[in-house]
Amino acid sequence: MALTYKDLKKLEDLEQLYPKHILDKFPIAGKGVWKDVSDEDWNNWIWQQKKRITNLEGLGKAVKVTKDESDAFEKSHELFHMGITPYYAVLMDHDDPNCPVRLQSVPNPGELSILETDMEDPLAEERDMPVPGITHRYPDRVLFYTTHNCPVYCRHCTRKRKVSDPSTSAANAQIEGGLAYIKSNTKIRDVILSGGDPLSLSNNKLEHIIKSLREMPHIEMIRLGTRNLVTLPQRVDDALLDIIAKYQPVHVNTHFNHPKEMTREALFTATRIALAGSTMGNQMVLLRGVNDNLEIVKEVCHKLLLMRIRPYYIYQCDLSQGISHFRTSIEKGIEIIQGLRGWTSGLAIPHFVVDAPGGGGKIPVGPDYIVSRDGNKVILRNYEGKEFTYYEPEELAPKKMTK
Repeated sequence: MALTYKDLKKLEDLEQLYPKHILDKFPIAGKGVWKDVSDEDWNNWIWQQKKRITNLEGLGKAVKVTKDESDAFEKSHELFHMGITPYYAVLMDHDDPNCPVRLQSVPNPGELSILETDMEDPLAEERDMPVPGITHRYPDRVLFYTTHNCPVYCRHCTRKRKVSDPSTSAANAQIEGGLAYIKSNTKIRDVILSGGDPLSLSNNKLEHIIKSLREMPHIEMIRLGTRNLVTLPQRVDDALLDIIAKYQPVHVNTHFNHPKEMTREALFTATRIALAGSTMGNQMVLLRGVNDNLEIVKEVCHKLLLMRIRPYYIYQCDLSQGISHFRTSIEKGIEIIQGLRGWTSGLAIPHFVVDAPGGGGKIPVGPDYIVSRDGNKVILRNYEGKEFTYYEPEELAPKKMTK
């Protein structure tokens, strides 16, 4: 009889599904300095939320805080709070301020630099908001802003104007208004629940939202955009999986940026989501000093597939305020895609996109493999740089201009 998500109760149960050489690729995070905390508390997502690191004293228990980090916290805390779950804090290197997990979660002096080109709302989400909490940009899909809260406040967040700010909380009236808008617009077929992180909501509130959407005949796709698999895998409990299984199809998009985030605990949670019937995709952000490296991206993509998560997007870092130190050149992203194409499985190659400033939407960017074109003759190059000729049907060849 096939295993279900309810059959996986602890990390050791993964041995029923995966061979040892696969499991060995995913180290157990453990509890670190929280080693004396009971398993019951550690695996309770509400305990993890309550015990988040939010000040320098707490941070000092997890890492050796540098003067730069301390100064950056003092000067940025009122603008964008710090919040790090004990689980994610365990993944940080105690002594290395350039640890990729630490760079994503601990304030950095670079955040204090606001460039003239930085934008408060770089994707113009507020402009395309017909009712509070709904961004409707593409014809058949909407983004549904459900909460201001996240387990970890990522320092590269594109929604700093909202996330971690209690004044932007999506109250019940806003949730109901969003549901009413979606119900009234039958052109919408795809809803992405976002935030913050929608899994910060209670199971009861999440079920109310998902159930309401599933009862609308025109809604085909429901997507959960969450980073909980990365920062708080304990959140995905049996009750949540019951909801996901009940209202299929529910797709889950997550956000792994570096191999250090890919633990046995994350594999456990991803496996249970897959067994509950959901497909999963990953939306990586290209971050300078974190993952702007071909081998790192390749390792992430390979491990994602082992976790049954499809590499979906690599985003060029947005023009949000105070994150210019994370930005790479667009050429770097193209270089990485070129280093993947042909050198690894097609399934392991995400789309590299620039989410156009000002609300232009996602623009795919990549290497050009067409060398030249002459009538119906097209010269192409492959991943090794070798050239090949392809002949199109003559009647489809571009017509030459005549005087």
